[in-house]
Amino acid sequence: MAQSEPMPLPAELTPERWIAQIFSAKAVGKAGVIRRSSRDIDRLVGRDAFLNEVRLRGFRAVENNGQIIIFCNRAPVRILT
Repeated sequence: MAQSEPMPLPAELTPERWIAQIFSAKAVGKAGVIRRSSRDIDRLVGRDAFLNEVRLRGFRAVENNGQIIIFCNRAPVRILT
């Protein structure tokens, strides 16, 4: 199966706005988790910039199978199995 070309970004969706939207989700305020596609993160804001935003908030992130899960709290993350 051929990989499709990424859709162009709407002009009003800047990397800064995308970051603001992600980190204003209800789950963030409840110290929950959010999940986003690795491909979207790389395409919309860049991996380094995104991970810097995660670090600035004191959160943790893990990646698996093309998804990045952000733990929106400062608690340790343990891989159980």
